Amino acid sequence: MKKIIFIFLFGMFSVLTAFAQDTIVKGSVKDAVTDEPLPDVTITVEETGQAEKTDGLGQFQFSQPIPFGEQMLKITKPGFLPKRYPIIVNEGQTVDIQDMTLEVDKGSQVDLFTITLSDDELNDDTSGSDNISGLLSSSLDIFQRTAAFEFSSSFFRVRGLDSDNGTVLINGIKMNKFDTGRPQWSNWGGLNDVVRNQEFSQGLSPSAYTFGGVLGATNINTKASSYREGGRVTYSSSNRSYTNRLMASYSSGLMEDGWAYTIMLGRRWGDEGYQDASLYDSNSFFASVEKVINDKHSINFTSIYAPNRRGKSSANTQEVYDLKGIKYNEYWGYLDGEKKNSRIKEVEEPIIMLNHTWDMSSKTALNTNIGYQFGKVGNSRLDYAGGANPSPAYYQDLPSDYLEDGDLAGAYLAEQEFLNDGQIDWERIIDANLTNNISGTNAAYTLYEDRNDDKQLTVNTIFNTELNENILFHAGANYRKLDSENFAEIIDLLGSTTGVSNVDNFSQNNFDENNPGYVAYEGDKFRYNYNIYVNELSGFAQAQFKYNKVDFYLAGSLTKTDYQREGLFENGNNVGNSFGKGDKLEFTGVGAKAGFTYKITGKHLLDFNGGYITKAPSIRNTYTNSRESHDYVGVRFGEKEEGIDITEEKVTSFDASYIFRSPIIKAKLTGFYTKIEDANEISFFFTQGSNTGFIQEVLTGVEKKHIGGELGIEAQITPTIKLKGAASVGQYTYDNNPNLYINSTSEDFVDTQNGEDVNLVTDVTTSNLKDYKVAGGPQTAYSVGFEYRDPDYWWFGATANFFDNAYVDISPLARSNAFYTDADGLPYNDYDPEVAKELLKQEKFDNYMVVNLVGGKSWKIGDKYIGFFASVGNLLDKEYKTGGYEQGRRADYRALRDDVNLEKRVFGAKYWYGRGANYFVNVYLRF
Repeated sequence: MKKIIFIFLFGMFSVLTAFAQDTIVKGSVKDAVTDEPLPDVTITVEETGQAEKTDGLGQFQFSQPIPFGEQMLKITKPGFLPKRYPIIVNEGQTVDIQDMTLEVDKGSQVDLFTITLSDDELNDDTSGSDNISGLLSSSLDIFQRTAAFEFSSSFFRVRGLDSDNGTVLINGIKMNKFDTGRPQWSNWGGLNDVVRNQEFSQGLSPSAYTFGGVLGATNINTKASSYREGGRVTYSSSNRSYTNRLMASYSSGLMEDGWAYTIMLGRRWGDEGYQDASLYDSNSFFASVEKVINDKHSINFTSIYAPNRRGKSSANTQEVYDLKGIKYNEYWGYLDGEKKNSRIKEVEEPIIMLNHTWDMSSKTALNTNIGYQFGKVGNSRLDYAGGANPSPAYYQDLPSDYLEDGDLAGAYLAEQEFLNDGQIDWERIIDANLTNNISGTNAAYTLYEDRNDDKQLTVNTIFNTELNENILFHAGANYRKLDSENFAEIIDLLGSTTGVSNVDNFSQNNFDENNPGYVAYEGDKFRYNYNIYVNELSGFAQAQFKYNKVDFYLAGSLTKTDYQREGLFENGNNVGNSFGKGDKLEFTGVGAKAGFTYKITGKHLLDFNGGYITKAPSIRNTYTNSRESHDYVGVRFGEKEEGIDITEEKVTSFDASYIFRSPIIKAKLTGFYTKIEDANEISFFFTQGSNTGFIQEVLTGVEKKHIGGELGIEAQITPTIKLKGAASVGQYTYDNNPNLYINSTSEDFVDTQNGEDVNLVTDVTTSNLKDYKVAGGPQTAYSVGFEYRDPDYWWFGATANFFDNAYVDISPLARSNAFYTDADGLPYNDYDPEVAKELLKQEKFDNYMVVNLVGGKSWKIGDKYIGFFASVGNLLDKEYKTGGYEQGRRADYRALRDDVNLEKRVFGAKYWYGRGANYFVNVYLRF
């Protein structure tokens, strides 16, 4: 009997097991782009309505039997485009559908912090540093995201490189400026909701739109049909750059008649950001209209207008920070009870573009684009040709200058005055001008603006085709033409009615010898006036090959660039070498890159990239002083400099990565090497010591070596908790002793020791820079953190970020023979090599840690979404230096030795500090 019961039960168990096997349907869902598992995805059997949700690892399994035969699964998740997957359920089999994918419904996601930071951190010259977080904000790589949003406040540069090594495009039109080679992010600032459709190609990896640079390429897609139908209203508050932000956008989606449109308005404003008197005033407008003519042709028109004004903040010596704190800004003072900043940057450069898309077939497309950008960039400053330096932090007004002379009483009085006030005295400036009005003397002070009025036309065409299932081919041709007007314009005479004399206060020569005795008034040009003309013709071709075990690519580019200067003033310091058109400078740039990915398994991959790029130097690093003459690198006072030739900058770069991907852990470890050769660096500053004068310091043939490693890792340890970490360890150094020579604004200045006229123009020499560190943010950075995402759509995260090996920017002049020789070129008889070695040691900043918090919550009310986001930066209010530079005012042995030995240095390095504790709050309604 027992045997019969046992056999019966065993048989029933076997039948039930077999039945269960017949009906098991399981699988997983992941993000189509990031390859990350997606939790809370709903999987529905359309015929029966049965539904299950994925867990934190993106896995699901139906608990109830599903009918045999053909079935259709519907995969849905808020913020993603739905998909349908056909399956066949057979008796006796388990259906396991792993790695189904969903694509993001662009524009529908909650307003994550990765969007809100870009317009706050991407000031084009914030703290004198070059920031590339915007280039990386579209990246889905954990290390790149960390660099963009955790490291950016410390002005970290990926691989130690400037952003001119990356390319930014809007609808395939290149937005990098000829003047610096960098994109000017503020041209589309405050338009977050309409510039989030981005495609990022990391490093040398291939892009469908451009050859790119060693830092990659970002293309921003603003075609009207690419936006989700609906609207969005956002309000933000912060104490970083602006204090308030209001944005509103609406997209029609593609309508039945083939039209689509997207519009957006934005405003950011504040009387003061984190730094004193750093006002912010910005309006933003965006409109995109598209007509889909038929299934092959569509035309899109985009216009962007984002005028913005912001008050700059100063770099200061440690003496100044010790007295006034890290928020101190020397550029402002009270006028009529309000803070007035003398250094305002104003950008007003509208962008219009017309884009035609021709889908020649299902696998081939041709995009033709025309873009035009025009307008102005202005940077205001005080001119004091007839008065004392108005800077409240001028060295002669600080305690250190009095202490150098042993005047303790004077030092105490200077300290008290600086502590109690320490700002620009606008009332005194205006009073000085009023006094000059009575005597008929020209203005002692005036407020003027350095202006760049650019007109740039871009025409290009981009061809993409899928030759077969394994080969993609991309090619493009591009033409850019720039007409750039450059001049100084008076914007405020500050009470003067007698105007400003157009005379060089140092040399007493006319700024324009064609118009001697010229007096300038508000709205007039003075000091300098010239045009720069640029033509660039380029093309690229690229092939990508994709196979089961190996993907690889090959790409090449060719670029022809020419620059020409046209002087509209005959500068008195450069008669015969400043008026009319100068030499046309021509450059030929070539690029070649290749790479491959070897797929060891689905989890383990190896990736290799290498490239060689030559490119024209930026305008800023071509002309030695374009405001005064036609001179460029290798030509001085119109004469060729022996042994110095201007040439293309050359970049060689390699990287290798190991990539691990699993449902729980994703990691990428990269080693990189980049060599830069034949670069130019041009600086302008005032120096004193054995010689005194305002000089142009020209470095040529500069070589730099950037070597290091990067790590990004994240682990979904539970369905709701993710751990993440990133690290960058690099060594970025000068790799040679480049050529150095000096120009001065005029040839004759006063020897401060002998009271005699001397010539500051030096012979070509070398600057002993080899093995000095390249300045520009920390060379070592680590980040560890976690993120908690609750199924009820609230989330919270925290990171701790560690920074080290940041260095001050050194003075090349102090590393040349000018350091140890007097005005006659003879070595100092009291020169001590050991003392000199210590004097020339590069300053390393202290390491530091910054803790950031972030969190948010979203609600769905009917068909509308409400979201809230908040972040706290530098929670522990850590004070840290983000950068700085040696002044170079005392660049010879005796002067520098004496300055360093003072109780308080008169000409110590100037620094920028990061923000203390700060916040950002964001609320939005999406409908």
